[in-house]
Amino acid sequence: MSRPVRGRFAPSPSGRMHLGNLFAALLAWLDVRSLGGEMLLRMEDLDPQRCRPDYTRQLAEDLEWLGLDWDLGWQAGETEFCQSSRGGYYQEAFDKLKGKRLLYPCYCSRKELLAASAPHASDGARVYDGRCRDLSQEEKAALEGGGRRPAWRVRVPAAEVAFTDEVFGPQGQRLDRDCGDFILRRSDGIYAYQLAVAEDDGRMGITRVVRGQDLLSSTPRQIWLLEQLGYEIPTYCHVPLLLSADGRRLSKRDRDLDMGVLRQQFTPEALTGELACLAGLLERPQAVRPQELVPLFAWDKVGRQDRRLTGLRGPSVPGAGTGWLSSPAGTPAPD
Repeated sequence: MSRPVRGRFAPSPSGRMHLGNLFAALLAWLDVRSLGGEMLLRMEDLDPQRCRPDYTRQLAEDLEWLGLDWDLGWQAGETEFCQSSRGGYYQEAFDKLKGKRLLYPCYCSRKELLAASAPHASDGARVYDGRCRDLSQEEKAALEGGGRRPAWRVRVPAAEVAFTDEVFGPQGQRLDRDCGDFILRRSDGIYAYQLAVAEDDGRMGITRVVRGQDLLSSTPRQIWLLEQLGYEIPTYCHVPLLLSADGRRLSKRDRDLDMGVLRQQFTPEALTGELACLAGLLERPQAVRPQELVPLFAWDKVGRQDRRLTGLRGPSVPGAGTGWLSSPAGTPAPD
């Protein structure tokens, strides 16, 4: 029996959303609505130093302003769909993996990890060399006696994880070589993103994961964790990134492209039209509501190429797009 279609938007409330966040949110919403499915909103607020409740409320209000609704998930005044309140589920998943002898404590300091001569994963991160994999009880006791508090890593197999992304096509990663044993719980007790997102997607019945292609290399790890935890695997759709004029990935530090500024310059319909044009769903920007884009949506229109934003121009009134100029990443921006 097939599962009901359920997508999700899972932002981190560590600041105001920027244009790239909105681009991914709109495509996730269109993907699930075009399939007649449900949309779930989850707040990935694991990091208490960066995430704040006021950012959470503002994020939800910005989505509503743009016309991106959701059927399940976060609501004002409740925390069930905030990762900061889901530690019990992550502990349960952690214990299940530990019971399968897949976890071990790692006492390495950041300095030691940086000094290690190790190959780099496909996302640029260092592949852990496994030095803590087989420590004796005496060695662990000595390290803890010296004040070391361990993080916990998962012992990955020498196995290939393959999947087909609906945008980027066939993908594969050999876990031991391409990512290595990765952390599931930090030394301060905070659960890592990989464990939290796999547990949440599995437990919440997510069947469609739409997100930026910068997370493509994390997907094999999450698929493997989902399998170990006994969950079904969703379909993945990784979307192109929006880049600044000089080719850098947008971040929440780029305040000129955050929602506070965008809402002063655009109506919801005009901003949606800009995003739809960037996505290849419209030939030119025009005022449009998200619902009007559902029959136009197709992943082959979106494509794989990152978009470089090269300028703003024009009025922010209904029907008059500001004309973000965009060129494929790696090509010169027009003068």
